Amino acid sequence: FLSLVGQFCCGFFLILILGNFWFLAVLYLLWLYLDWETPCAGGRRSQWVRGWTVWKYFREYFPIHLIKTSDLNPNHNYLLGFHPHGVLVAGAFGNFCTGPSFKNLFPGLTPYLHIMPIWFGCPFFREYIMSAGMVSASKESVSYVLNNKGGGHASVIVIGGAEESLNAHPGSLTLNILKRKGFIKMALKHGAHLVPVFSFGENELFKQVANPRGSWLRNVQEKLQKIMGFALPLFHARGIFQYSFGLIPYRQPIHTVVGSPIPVKQNLNPTTEEIDQLHALYLQKLRKLFEEHKRNYGIPEHKSLIFE
Repeated sequence: FLSLVGQFCCGFFLILILGNFWFLAVLYLLWLYLDWETPCAGGRRSQWVRGWTVWKYFREYFPIHLIKTSDLNPNHNYLLGFHPHGVLVAGAFGNFCTGPSFKNLFPGLTPYLHIMPIWFGCPFFREYIMSAGMVSASKESVSYVLNNKGGGHASVIVIGGAEESLNAHPGSLTLNILKRKGFIKMALKHGAHLVPVFSFGENELFKQVANPRGSWLRNVQEKLQKIMGFALPLFHARGIFQYSFGLIPYRQPIHTVVGSPIPVKQNLNPTTEEIDQLHALYLQKLRKLFEEHKRNYGIPEHKSLIFE
């Protein structure tokens, strides 16, 4: 959905340039130049946009639920690791960028969903996604959010990134996380408490063309991902009036479970060993969160997370 909106915004900007409104395009480019750093400085959210009625219908379509397992003290800052990426990242968008669920469950905390910086170079689209509470996933942006002295900020990072979307097959429990330790280092540097988040049902929204590791398709997708910065999963789901083929996601419930915080003491210069130790603890807590809740959401007892 966000990609379609982005394409529309880029098309509209092109019309301004080629049409008789080129001067508006020039004014916007000037604004873009002056406002370029805003996505790395907390963004510019709009409660009006976050409360649009369309998001209510979006959440109810699947439906999307946010489940709390522990209190999060608003006097601290938090780094929430979201898993898995899926194709749509519907749970992250629905729970942290729309509606009152997060605010009601975790009063005093403001969530910031970090996404790829490339999206903030798209004319007009950048204004739209910032208004929903999305900010850049750059180090500068994460530092800005977590550096809030009074606490009350929550960085939400989809740890597996775009690469993990290539594993988003129904029933898949494979997470790209073993080599991803940058978020651990950021948490240590800022003393932000770590919170594992698992979104059950995220991989059930689409069917993806088979692309096992080593296949020609997977090799092409991984090369394109390295070049462009985002992945191109070949997926399909249902149509508007039929259920056999289309790009509308299947109506599958999404339950985003927010785990208990892992206390982190600030360490401005963490060693590799300290990062590895906290990373291992995070994996342990993430696996525990999954195991404790999988029965509630239809995951067979013999199924477990696979870390890559």
